[in-house]
Amino acid sequence: MVATGKVWLWPKGFSLYGYNEIFDDTRIWRGYRNTILYTTLGTFVNLLFTLPAAYALSRREFRARRFLMFVFVVTMFFSGGLIPTYLLIKGLGMTNTMWVFIFPFCVNVYNLIIVRTFFETSLPRELYEAAAIDGCGHFRFFWSVALPLSKAVISVIGLYYAVAHWNDFFTALVYVRNNELQPLQIVLRDILRSNQVFQAGAGTGGEAGGYAQRYADQIKYGVIIVSTLPILLVYPFIQKYFEKGVMIGSVKG
Repeated sequence: MVATGKVWLWPKGFSLYGYNEIFDDTRIWRGYRNTILYTTLGTFVNLLFTLPAAYALSRREFRARRFLMFVFVVTMFFSGGLIPTYLLIKGLGMTNTMWVFIFPFCVNVYNLIIVRTFFETSLPRELYEAAAIDGCGHFRFFWSVALPLSKAVISVIGLYYAVAHWNDFFTALVYVRNNELQPLQIVLRDILRSNQVFQAGAGTGGEAGGYAQRYADQIKYGVIIVSTLPILLVYPFIQKYFEKGVMIGSVKG
């Protein structure tokens, strides 16, 4: 209707054709299953590596922290390139496995810097000194004191990692050839490619072209909703932490 100029303000011709075509494809459920698994497990592994590393780099008594932080930051500007990375992952035996989505890129340096800054600015040094007097070591302090006080930054970083995993398609394009392991984004891409037959029909003009364009648009926009709705449903539950977390590092005045 939009393509033919018949819609001005109020929608016309309500139809679920696009969603029916998408969900009738059995690949969509396999893609959902894989993506939910990769997102859940991948986010857990990301936090498992990022949080302890950020805590260690935030401790002033850790003498090597400046050098290690410099090494991490260098990787933000220089990388080995796609071919050496592919050869490395292939040598590790991770191609065509689910683990290629989990372990090779488990720490994002930008997120690491955010968490390290939070630990440095929001956890007073006196808090650790008081805990140390009672016999609390770094491991106990990190688990029993630092993490409970860091719900805001954990929620924000967890959301960043989860969205990155949910939207990740490049990893599957490069490292995965097994259709059973393909994530949702690749499945949706394949559906859009098969949808081109409708778009080709739209170029014929006339009434048939109008119908073809309408169906093509319904599938295209339906794919957008299918791919983003789960993340939108999760966001309200962590919104209060997200609002606090995005202010980390801001100028206070």
